[in-house]
Amino acid sequence: MAVDYTVIVVYLAGMLAMGWWGMRRAKSKSEFLVAGRRLGPTMYSGTMAAIVLGGASTIGGVGLGYQYGLSGAWMVFTIGLGLLALSVFFSARIARLKVYTVSEMLDLRYGGRAGVISGLVMWAYTLMLAVTSTIAYATIFDVLFDMNRTVAIILGGSIVVAYSTLGGMWSITLTDMVQFVVKTIGVLLLLLPIAVVKAGGFSEMKAKLPTEYFDPLGIGGETIFTYVLIYTFGMLIGQDIWQRVFTARSDRTAKWGGTVAGTYCLAYALAGAVIGTAAKVLYPKLGSPDDAFATIVKDELPMGVRGLVLAAALAAVMSTSSGALIACATVANNDIWSRLRGVVRPDGEAHDEVKGNRVFILIMGLAVIGTAIALNNVVEALTVAYNLLVGGLLVPILGGLLWRRGTAQGALASVVVGGVAVITLMATHGILANEPVYYGLLASLAAYLVVSLMTKPTDAAVLAAWRERLAGRDPELVSEPVPAHQ
Repeated sequence: MAVDYTVIVVYLAGMLAMGWWGMRRAKSKSEFLVAGRRLGPTMYSGTMAAIVLGGASTIGGVGLGYQYGLSGAWMVFTIGLGLLALSVFFSARIARLKVYTVSEMLDLRYGGRAGVISGLVMWAYTLMLAVTSTIAYATIFDVLFDMNRTVAIILGGSIVVAYSTLGGMWSITLTDMVQFVVKTIGVLLLLLPIAVVKAGGFSEMKAKLPTEYFDPLGIGGETIFTYVLIYTFGMLIGQDIWQRVFTARSDRTAKWGGTVAGTYCLAYALAGAVIGTAAKVLYPKLGSPDDAFATIVKDELPMGVRGLVLAAALAAVMSTSSGALIACATVANNDIWSRLRGVVRPDGEAHDEVKGNRVFILIMGLAVIGTAIALNNVVEALTVAYNLLVGGLLVPILGGLLWRRGTAQGALASVVVGGVAVITLMATHGILANEPVYYGLLASLAAYLVVSLMTKPTDAAVLAAWRERLAGRDPELVSEPVPAHQ
C-alpha cells in the first residue's frame, strides 16, 4: 500500500500548506471568520457542498445503502433538500444581514436579548458536530495504517485544528475546495462505477437482493419524516451552515451557489446508496453496515485509486470537522465569552480580533479532540447535536424571519422550553428515540406563540432597523471592497 500511503501523506501535507497560505490572508475579523464575504459562485458552491457532506454522509450513507438499499439515500437526500430550501428561500436575506453568528441575527430581530442562551444551545450543537466528525478519523486511519483509535483521533484532529487556527475561514475554504474535488473524483467518478461493475451490474444486484432493496420508501415513512425534521430543518439554522452563507460575495451568489450545492448533495446521496447496495452483494455478512465503505475500498479498488478514495473519505470528514470547529469557536468567543464579559470590539481592532478567534479555535479544538476520545457512539453524539439544534432554535429563528409578531420573550421561552423538553425526553425515552425532537419542537412552537402573543410587540424601531438590514440598506453597514480578481 506504499502508493496509497503516499497519496494520503501528500494530501495531508497539502492541507497544512493551505492553512499556512490562508494565514497570510486572514488579517481582519471578517477575513478570518467569513473569508472577507468575498466568495464567488464556484468557490461558494464547492465549499458549501463540502461542509454538509461529511463522514456521516459518506461512510454513513454507504452504510445505510448496505442496510436498506436505495432508500438508504434518504438521510443525505434530506440534507440536500434542506440546503436547497435554505438557498432558495432564506440565504439571500441571511447574506444581507452582514453578521457573524445566528445569535447576532436573533439580537437584531428581537432587540438584543436572545444572544447568550441561544449561543449556548448553538455552541453545544457545533461542539457535538465537530466531535462526531473527529471520531470518524479512527475508522479511516484504522483502515489505512491499522492505527490505535486514540492516536488516530489525535492525528486527524490536530491537522484540522492546525490549518483552521492558522488561517481561519480562508484556510478552511481553500481546503474545502480541494476536498470537494477529491470527493467528487473519489466517490462519484471512481468508487461508484467500480462498485457497480464489481457487483455484476444493476441486473445482477436486483437478482441477488430482496425487492425491498429497490423500494424508494423501504427505509420506512417514520424514519424519513424524522430525517426531514432533523436534517432538512437543521440545515436551515445551523451556525456551521450560516457561517458559509456569510462568506458569499452577494445574495445572488448565496442563492444560486447554494442551489447548485444542494443539487450536488442529492446526486451524492444516491451514489452512496448504490455503493452500499453493491457492497451488500459483494459482502452479504459484514459485522456492521458502517464497515461497508472501508471494506469495498480496501478489497475491490486498485492500488493508488484506493488511496485516492480513502483520501476522499478523509476529505469528507475534515471538511465537516473544520466547518463545525470554526463555528463552535465563533459562537464561544462572539456569542458567549464576549457577552459575558460585556466586551464587543469593533471590527477595526483587527489584530486583537484575529488573535482572540485563533485562541478560541485552538481551545475548542483541544476540547473536541478530548471529547472524541472519551465518546464511542457517533450516531448518539450526532443525534444529541441535531435534537438540541432543531428542538431549541428552529422555531425562534424561522419565526423571526417569517412572523412579525414574534417577540424577544417568546424567542427566549421557545429556546428554553424546547431545549429542556428535548433533554428531558432524551433522558426518559433514549437518545435515539423519535419523541425528543417531535415533542421538543412542538413545545418550542407552543411556547413561542403563547408568550409572543401575551407580551408587548417588538419595538417598531427595532423592526424597522431589521427590515432595513434584511434589505441590505442599513447605512451603518460598510461593505468591504471586493478585489477585481475575486
